[in-house]
Amino acid sequence: MEEKGKCRVAVLFGGASSEHEVSRKSAASVLRNMDAERYEVIRVGITRDGRWFLYSGSVDGIPSGAWEKHPDNLPATICPGVGRAGLTIFEKNGCRTVPVDVVFPVLHGKNGEDGTIQGLLELAGLPYVGCGVLGSAVCMDKLTANRVLDAAGIPRCPWDCMEDWELPQLDAILERVARKLGWPVFVKPSNAGSSVGVSKARDAAELRRAVALALEHDSRVIFERFVRGQEIECAVRGNDEAASTLPGEVLASDDFYTYDDKYVSGTSRVAIPARLTKEKRAEVQALAVRAYRALGCRGLARVDFFVEEGTGRVLVNEANTMPGFTDISMYPKLMLAAGESYAGLLDSLIGLALERAAKAHA
Repeated sequence: MEEKGKCRVAVLFGGASSEHEVSRKSAASVLRNMDAERYEVIRVGITRDGRWFLYSGSVDGIPSGAWEKHPDNLPATICPGVGRAGLTIFEKNGCRTVPVDVVFPVLHGKNGEDGTIQGLLELAGLPYVGCGVLGSAVCMDKLTANRVLDAAGIPRCPWDCMEDWELPQLDAILERVARKLGWPVFVKPSNAGSSVGVSKARDAAELRRAVALALEHDSRVIFERFVRGQEIECAVRGNDEAASTLPGEVLASDDFYTYDDKYVSGTSRVAIPARLTKEKRAEVQALAVRAYRALGCRGLARVDFFVEEGTGRVLVNEANTMPGFTDISMYPKLMLAAGESYAGLLDSLIGLALERAAKAHA
């Protein structure tokens, strides 16, 4: 039964992507910090093979994955069709719909940040936290995002690309990449997140292996020139009016900021604010908002940069539309450093979701 006066929030976690574990950790942090006086929370877990369940157990069972074995789990789904406006629960004697006011899809990577879950929620007529279908899809696909940033005149490092159908011309492509970008070269799947499938190639043999690895995760590959400099990140928030926090700096413990560095070992360190001059910080913040708008972001995103050593050039790397919300993630750290409480951050993101939905139906 809906608790009187409370906003009912469905928090989605897990998902059928390579970032399943990160989603569980992020969702646990979100759930532990959501104001119980303001929200009635519905927990919806998605298994690696894509099955949805209403989960009524403890938050403590989510990070480890133990939630999947909870005896009270019930199959659930969100059905397209404005008018349902809720979560359909399947029970022994039939199904019922639990009304939902807003959805918080704490899902990273494919089927989470790529516009697919956003499209489902649009069809279901449900407000949701984060970027819309277009912004999510554009930011998730690095090749498309690069083309948008180039068209908008937003500076980024030199890059190149290939698709799997071009494999018969691989030798010529690798020669072109080496000539255009020099060594080392970063190689990435176009449509993947959190450094999954990313390699740093220092010669032709490593470049060939890096392409093979990237193609395990997507059919398109991005090549980027190595930029020696500082890795900088900004937390941006807002709909029509967006603002960026002061930038933070990643002090990676590895050769580059790997998936393990971000989410497993926790060995990377951060500097907030970044070790930049006041003027350079302001330049990064302004560019973060420009990129956010150009890419069609709404609600929130983390925009990542390089500040090149020697030249001081600020280059956009990428934007993440549902960045990590774990206790070691940069987005909440930047907001907390700006004086925001974690609960207050969640309030504002839910508020932005409801604001956007109200404007769409005005």
